[in-house]
Amino acid sequence: MLTSPSSSSNFSTIPPSFDNVFSGFTIPMGLKLSRKVTGPGARIFSRKIKDRSTLNVSCRRAHERVVEEEASTMTDTKQSFKVSSGEISPLGVSQVNNGINFALLSQNATSVTLCLSLPQSNKDDVNEDGMIELVLDPSINKTGDTWHICIEDLPLRNVLYGYRVDGPGEWKQGHRFDSSIVLLDPYAKLVKGRSSFGDSSQKFAQFYGTYDFESSPFNWGDDYTFPNIPEKDLVIYEMNVRAFTADESSGMNPAIGGSYLGIIEKIPHLQELGINAVELLPVFEFDELELQRRPNPRDHMVNTWGYSTVNFFAPMSRYASGEGDPIKASKEFKEMVKALHSAGIEVILDVVYNHTNEADDKYPYTTSFRGIDNKIYYMLDPNNQLLNFSGCGNTLNCNHPVVMELILDSLRHWVTEYHVDGFRFDLTSVLCRATDGSPLNAPPIIRAIAKDSVLSRCKIIAEPWDCGGLYLVGKFPNWDRWAEWNGMYRDDVRRFIKGDSGMKGSFATRVSGSSDLYQVNQRKPYHGVNFVIAHDGFTLRDLVSYNFKHNEANGEGGNDGCNDNYSWNCGVEGETGDAHIKSLRTRQMKNFHLALMISQGTPMMLMGDEYGHTRYGNNNSYGHDTAINNFQWNELDAKRQNHFRFFSEMIKFRHSHHILKHENFLTKGEITWHEDNWDNTESKFLAFTLHDGVGGCDIYAAFNTHDYFVKALIPQPPPGKQWFRVVDTNLESPDDFVREGVAGVAESYNVAPFSSVLLESK
Repeated sequence: MLTSPSSSSNFSTIPPSFDNVFSGFTIPMGLKLSRKVTGPGARIFSRKIKDRSTLNVSCRRAHERVVEEEASTMTDTKQSFKVSSGEISPLGVSQVNNGINFALLSQNATSVTLCLSLPQSNKDDVNEDGMIELVLDPSINKTGDTWHICIEDLPLRNVLYGYRVDGPGEWKQGHRFDSSIVLLDPYAKLVKGRSSFGDSSQKFAQFYGTYDFESSPFNWGDDYTFPNIPEKDLVIYEMNVRAFTADESSGMNPAIGGSYLGIIEKIPHLQELGINAVELLPVFEFDELELQRRPNPRDHMVNTWGYSTVNFFAPMSRYASGEGDPIKASKEFKEMVKALHSAGIEVILDVVYNHTNEADDKYPYTTSFRGIDNKIYYMLDPNNQLLNFSGCGNTLNCNHPVVMELILDSLRHWVTEYHVDGFRFDLTSVLCRATDGSPLNAPPIIRAIAKDSVLSRCKIIAEPWDCGGLYLVGKFPNWDRWAEWNGMYRDDVRRFIKGDSGMKGSFATRVSGSSDLYQVNQRKPYHGVNFVIAHDGFTLRDLVSYNFKHNEANGEGGNDGCNDNYSWNCGVEGETGDAHIKSLRTRQMKNFHLALMISQGTPMMLMGDEYGHTRYGNNNSYGHDTAINNFQWNELDAKRQNHFRFFSEMIKFRHSHHILKHENFLTKGEITWHEDNWDNTESKFLAFTLHDGVGGCDIYAAFNTHDYFVKALIPQPPPGKQWFRVVDTNLESPDDFVREGVAGVAESYNVAPFSSVLLESK
């Protein structure tokens, strides 16, 4: 293990003895080391590690090193710099008048070494001489808990950097320092990792920070504007950047498929579908090969969902076109946002502030936070072991002041630098826990996000639960700003549509805006994000095709994934050629979509459900970079005139009818329930009329989840109008949805088994 040299109080003078510089060093084997001091505030080293492929990435310890001393006067081929003590803020890397400033916060570190790798002349790769190391002196390069240094004459881009950090070695006290590891700066705005997504030959690639102070600012355009869509008008499309266009069926150049630019190419599809907001699965730099670091039952998988955050500021570099380049990724992400905004589509990011990629204490993977200051960044139990409310081995210490500021700085960065419109927070209940893991009634970080001026224009959406059982649906501390994934909507709607007894009242509550959950203080119906399907769980097609999960391909013996899916296979498990069952499944998918699109609140659908994507019963498909997750464009083409048409038309119908998206909760005069049988648990039929009090069109909807026809009595239309049938999910396309409506609706309507009807007054 390489330890830091003893500090000197006078850095402007080179110590008279070379040996004195290295007093306190344990000389490692297999290492070439050279030194030159050119200014106060640092000692500079250049090191070259041979046989990097033999390194154990989990601990980064090199074997069989050789140290060769060099004269203090170096040859002209060696890089030299003028350094100064630097500035305490901002954290990360910044350009200042006299050079490049580096600042790192660690409360418990005893030594910090800045490691630099410079590009070769006219190249963007690593200098053949390896990393230059600058050992910071706490008497000059430390203010409070922040270590800092400024370096003149550094290149303005393509410098790779990291830190070696040392400190107390007692695991029992919660420390995890290891100075043999080059650590990623938590505030790095760009990250250089492996060059190709999912390339197993690069699974041990190092993550480095980098920067670009040379390129011109991104040109957003003189006529550029934000969509600024009111929350009540949103229709959210949850999607994965890579999976959307990675499949060969996308017809794209392989260099573009699976990238930010790939989304731009497919914006016409999003417009045709009718959605006006995309919710992107994680796009922060993440480690897709985390499952392959050691032999285990899941080491065949690639984490394509992205819930393995390496850094909270940098866009995923391997979502750039071609090879993964962080500077290009940053630019292309902005191009994607600009193009989506130009199409009237907002960009919401799924953000993971509940844990990081650094795993647990049994199989630790130290890349950044753990090695910089474990006791700051992670929740620890009384024995100083990592708490695990995320289900991923560690839990970010979100209400620690340092971590709070990191989260806020990260969010502001994505809003100001990348112009994103909002955030969906994964396992947000973790952010509602104190540093010891106990629940908080008024979590400081949740309040700070709600009150932050930079974030004031953003949508903020909570996933109000975590893996520690803190379920906060309808009880999430919200400051009248936070919206929530409405997990109760998902469960109740699934159960009613599939025909469970006793669910009619709950279904009525959900489609009318879940007032039992959200009608408190100044909250609105749109603070409930309604969904039937999300990325984790069954797809819509699988929801009507499988009674049980089929996760054998995940390597955990089918033990992973949720068991409570509230699904129904319509008579046969999985794929079938039975025409009757296939027809029933088609009806059920349309029933779910109709219910979602006429419910008060904010609807969200999953990528691929517009054509009926299947994962063949896998309800936890995070680790498959294959057709299981990838959008199948040939399937879309095959379903364009029927399934896709219905889904698209229903979304556009919602957009054009304001009574489906009320600003406030419904009053008695705005809805009539055609029901006098609420207490009958065996009743599975529900009908209601939404009234337009400003002279517009009333809407009548009926849902029949019995296995027999129900003769529904149709109420009188408003004076001077008549009913037109817009939807009957029992009919084949194009009769299942007729935009202009079909006249001639009688005083009663026979609603078929497992089908739904929508009428509009004109």
